[in-house]
Amino acid sequence: METQTSKTIGGYFQLSLEQGKEYYPDLIKLNTSRNALEYILIVKGYTKIYLPYFTCEVLLEPIVRLNIKYQFYNINKELEPIIDFEIGPTECLLYTNYFGLTQKTVKKLSESIDNLIVDNAQAFFSKPLQGTDTFYSCRKFFGVSDGAYLQINIDDRLVLEKDSSADRLRHLIGSIDYGIENNYADFLDNEESLKDNYIKSMSLLTQALLRNVNYRECKRKRIENFRYLNDKLFLANELEIAFQDGIPAMVYPLLISKKGIKAKLIEKKIFVPTYWPNVFKWTTEDMFEHRLAKRTIYLPVDQRYNVSDMAYIVDFLKKII
Repeated sequence: METQTSKTIGGYFQLSLEQGKEYYPDLIKLNTSRNALEYILIVKGYTKIYLPYFTCEVLLEPIVRLNIKYQFYNINKELEPIIDFEIGPTECLLYTNYFGLTQKTVKKLSESIDNLIVDNAQAFFSKPLQGTDTFYSCRKFFGVSDGAYLQINIDDRLVLEKDSSADRLRHLIGSIDYGIENNYADFLDNEESLKDNYIKSMSLLTQALLRNVNYRECKRKRIENFRYLNDKLFLANELEIAFQDGIPAMVYPLLISKKGIKAKLIEKKIFVPTYWPNVFKWTTEDMFEHRLAKRTIYLPVDQRYNVSDMAYIVDFLKKII
């Protein structure tokens, strides 16, 4: 007896992936975190957004595209927003959960600000608070080329086209055969390809890859690596926030006034990013945000590494600081 099916039977083997579970299976799945912000702005109909000077400039893409007014605000030395303005009923405030380490501030803000948007792009493992609009970035924590999750506290939903990621894997696949350094140009190409994209649903490929992540092990290693670095470096760290133990952070932020540390680390093939170069354009040298962007060294603590790698970083740092 013949039956109709849309499923292909036979043929060549596809990429072998496990059928695991995503970390946020019940959240809205989108292609990028900046588009998750755009989703919120469209559905909520906000007329103005307040956002920190210390943030990534890609967040301006949807704001400019939607022609929404925006205003920057300062943060204090505890990375908390300085709210010396009134947030109107059709306005919102975006706060970044910096490096996944400021969840306490997120909670405090959620209790006092109605139109709060939490940017958890640096805080993948920080669960969203009930009733608080929150978005995440996947590629900042895992080996995927795109992908974002969104929680929004309204029932309205946008009808979206499905994204495709098959042409964005060159830097990920190439790095396995040739190393990260030899595929850095492809990584930059992928970053460029994500600019000014329309809101789309997360691709099937990105979803499949995210179902293969061992999230428990990723959390364990991040916590262990962060704890080691903090134990060894907290006396040298000029960042005035108390790091809560047991947080699977994005990086270890080491604020240090001595110049040239970042360049020496990179020469040693310890690659550390700058968050964010655009902050230099938005701020003056006397502003705290400018110092954060210029003097903070963001040490990797992710699941690719272990305590031995952290010890290697610390041993080298002690020679140059």
